[in-house]
Amino acid sequence: MNSPLVSVIVPNYNYGRALGLCLESIRRQTYPNLELLVVDDCSTDNSVTVAESYGARVLRTPVNSGPAAARNLGAAHAAGEILFFIDSDVAAKPDAVANAVELLGADPAIGAVCGNYDPVPLVRDSLLEEYRCLQQSYWLIADEGRIMTLYTALLAVPARVFTEIGPFNPKLRETENADYGLRLAQRYQIWLSPRVRGVHDHDHELTVLVRKVFTRTALHIPMYANKPEFPGGLRSGPRAWVSVAALLAVLTLALPVLFGAALLLVPLAALVAFLLGDLPMYRFVARERGPFFLGYFAAMHLFLNLVIAVAALCGVFAWLTSRRFRGLYDRTEVATR
Repeated sequence: MNSPLVSVIVPNYNYGRALGLCLESIRRQTYPNLELLVVDDCSTDNSVTVAESYGARVLRTPVNSGPAAARNLGAAHAAGEILFFIDSDVAAKPDAVANAVELLGADPAIGAVCGNYDPVPLVRDSLLEEYRCLQQSYWLIADEGRIMTLYTALLAVPARVFTEIGPFNPKLRETENADYGLRLAQRYQIWLSPRVRGVHDHDHELTVLVRKVFTRTALHIPMYANKPEFPGGLRSGPRAWVSVAALLAVLTLALPVLFGAALLLVPLAALVAFLLGDLPMYRFVARERGPFFLGYFAAMHLFLNLVIAVAALCGVFAWLTSRRFRGLYDRTEVATR
């Protein structure tokens, strides 16, 4: 039986430092029938030169348009029966494509297969990156199985399914994956599998990470309002309540100052709730990196959950006051550019 052609699509913007590692991982895939397309989103670094050195077919967006538009452009030019999207800061394990093809072929009801990452970053250049990699790896491990969202850093979709569902919404630069996952899950199953695995070069600058976390959290609020069970909302499990506990721990610090030392129990109780909410993750981190790194991890996790809580409040305010914000995900027709 012939192996179906797989089109590997790599959206990229100024990630020349990791792009070579990504493309080298595609070169080493065990799957025999691949075409490689790099969609460069107006990079100003050496990304195009790197892509061409690996023999990739390079497509260019006319203006910087974001990852959704880049993926759409790649899909429009792909010849494969299966589209395998991989971000330019991810290196896939040698069997990632082969396993994704096998999983998609096992059941026609499966419309997408997503992958997970190792708990060690692709480029190890900051403690922040080590934190983010462990956090993301654990959360994806906890979500493995059938999911109702989409992780696009490692994503395999049959071309027929992509055509049926339509392209990513290019207006959603930060939450296009969640929007596409909702659309896809209405017709097909989505699976997150440990067999499709890679190594991710996470953000190593705090300002960049804070901006991404804040923006993505706020932009998810209209989705949570319309679909309360969507992963990350208050009704979807303990993860969001950890952010609430983090905010309460900080806001109630004034109580013992204003009303007496006995009320110190209130922020302490909130802090304990924050820690207990992610206790399995802390155990995972302690096993992977030991108790000393765990202290840094917990402090950074508290800080980022405060960012999430504040962003959620801003998102709720925008949802209450802006009809346009409430309708962010209402579009049924999505342009390809």
